Amino acid sequence: MLSAYVEIIRMRFLMMLAYRVNYYSGIIIYALNIGAYYFLWKAIYGSKELLGGMTVHQMTTYVAVSWMARAFYFNNLDREIANEIKDGSVATQFIRPYNYIIVKMMQGLGEGLFRFLLFSTPGMIIVTLLFHVELPTDPKVWVIFLIMLFFSFLINSQINIITGLFAFFLENNEGMMRMKRVAVDLFSGLVVPMSFFPGWAEGLMKLLPFPAITYLPGSVFTGKVAGSAVYGVFATQLFWFALLIIPLFLLWRSARTRLFVQGG
Repeated sequence: MLSAYVEIIRMRFLMMLAYRVNYYSGIIIYALNIGAYYFLWKAIYGSKELLGGMTVHQMTTYVAVSWMARAFYFNNLDREIANEIKDGSVATQFIRPYNYIIVKMMQGLGEGLFRFLLFSTPGMIIVTLLFHVELPTDPKVWVIFLIMLFFSFLINSQINIITGLFAFFLENNEGMMRMKRVAVDLFSGLVVPMSFFPGWAEGLMKLLPFPAITYLPGSVFTGKVAGSAVYGVFATQLFWFALLIIPLFLLWRSARTRLFVQGG
């Protein structure tokens, strides 16, 4: 069975490779986004050296790595699942000898690996040449960050799959998917780091899984979180990954009894 899941990863990777021009152009788009945020935050800092617990150099590095990390963990599994539920093709998944949720995870991983190798890596090199980005020199930081980035993918994919499965109950969950995307980008710290929010808002955000997707890995990469505190934020990721398995399992078990085809 493991070999079948590995093959699913390979097939999604090759499928993405067939449309790689879109992602080459995406490097330029992401570089423009990073450039816009780079100059915006430079203007916000002005003559100040420290805001929200970050120096101006940490902030510019955080912006760059966060957007390039997003290229890896981002996927449209929620939309794929919703479409399969609407046209009834999800019914065929029930009779196949594999787990539908794991298959979706593997498809997302194949897409993420493609983006990481052919999007994030070259994109980060280009951004480093264009803007003042301080990369970590400690190999341990790179290893921990890459591990945390993988868990960012897992947590984001769990949220996407949960959102997609709501199509079993709502029939049309387009609004929920849009709301989820805004929530992930905003509350994960991609647009504004969590430490820049008011204290009460930051406290509420710590009760959500979103910071574990972007803010925590980015804080480790930039050195805002260092030493033994790194293991604490990594434990937070592990906690949310384990916790999200529960609603995912319960929702999938309940959804299997509610399938009806909307398409022809």
